[in-house]
Amino acid sequence: MSIDKDTAAKVAKLARIHVEEGDLPALAQEFNDILGFIEQLQEVDVEGVEPMTSVTPMRLKRRADKVTEGGMADTVLSNAPDAREGFFAVPKVVE
Repeated sequence: MSIDKDTAAKVAKLARIHVEEGDLPALAQEFNDILGFIEQLQEVDVEGVEPMTSVTPMRLKRRADKVTEGGMADTVLSNAPDAREGFFAVPKVVE
């Protein structure tokens, strides 16, 4: 797959990142380099390799699944720019 200048512009727009017209070819090349690296990773043989959580074998720390603090909706919402009926209110972004 190859990313051209128009696709790079579309990705930048979707990410809400302003990119100058002259910088689009370089951005497209960066995207292509990333995709090339991903293609290289897909060629690696991982047959028989166990998934791991770290480069050193270790057991994840476990804790009891319990609520430690709660009932603080007023405190949590005190910094919200817009809170209604006990919830964060956000502008509609999908029509």
